[in-house]
Amino acid sequence: MKELFDSVSNDCSKLVTEKYSTSFSMAVKMLSPKIRTDIYNIYGFVRFADEIVDTFHDYNKEQLMDHFERDYYLSKELGISLNPILNSFQQTVNKYKIPDEMVQAFLKSMKADLHKTEYTTKEEYDAYIYGSADVVGLMCLKVFVNGDDNQYEELKAAAMRLGSAFQKVNFLRDLKDDFEVLNRSYFPNIDLGKLDATSKQLIIDEIEADFDYAYTNGILKLPVEAKFGVYTAFRYYRRLLKKLKMVPSEKIMDSRVRISNPMKINLLARSYVKCKLNII
Repeated sequence: MKELFDSVSNDCSKLVTEKYSTSFSMAVKMLSPKIRTDIYNIYGFVRFADEIVDTFHDYNKEQLMDHFERDYYLSKELGISLNPILNSFQQTVNKYKIPDEMVQAFLKSMKADLHKTEYTTKEEYDAYIYGSADVVGLMCLKVFVNGDDNQYEELKAAAMRLGSAFQKVNFLRDLKDDFEVLNRSYFPNIDLGKLDATSKQLIIDEIEADFDYAYTNGILKLPVEAKFGVYTAFRYYRRLLKKLKMVPSEKIMDSRVRISNPMKINLLARSYVKCKLNII
């Protein structure tokens, strides 16, 4: 009956994705059914870790993170966990031979959020983004290429740049909560309390360069099973960035930019047409 438990575990990761991110779950639904479950499983793991450091303020976050990490490695050793999120994730890790370095890099960035509040150098900033976003893109890429090492190496840099772009858009969108609630400042050498137009434009230029590289060198070359879903997510985040560009720098801390449901449907429809016409 282990198969039934594994199925329930996968359903839990899917539920986590749908409850926490309607936009990401929409993009996952555009992936081939053969790979959706494993992407849900990756999201469930990274979402729970992120929740520990970002929202569980009334609990001992460090202790929770230590338990989460220890239970994950125990699940890898035993091949099972009674935590359905960890049970589903360890299955995906083992199935696609996701290197432990990626998991460790991710957990390192999450644990940094427990104590570190400011990133003053580009090296610190890049290291945090690598662990919090780039490796998540690489985990997903492992699923997309399904063991094709040559294709993985070809698309690796683009997957990292796309992960970086998504994370930086999140940073810009969530400036108010990160700065005022969580007391965090990720962008190095930028005073978020006095964000000016020049500093904001530098951030946007950096994100757009990541997007352009990821599209040309990655999205266009993805396997057909993954292309539509990844392109949908790409279009969604580019639209978020477009809306953020329109917010004056002095007001961005007071704004929470969102994409309306009708616009999400419009983006999905346009992405579908482009994929069907084979123009991406």
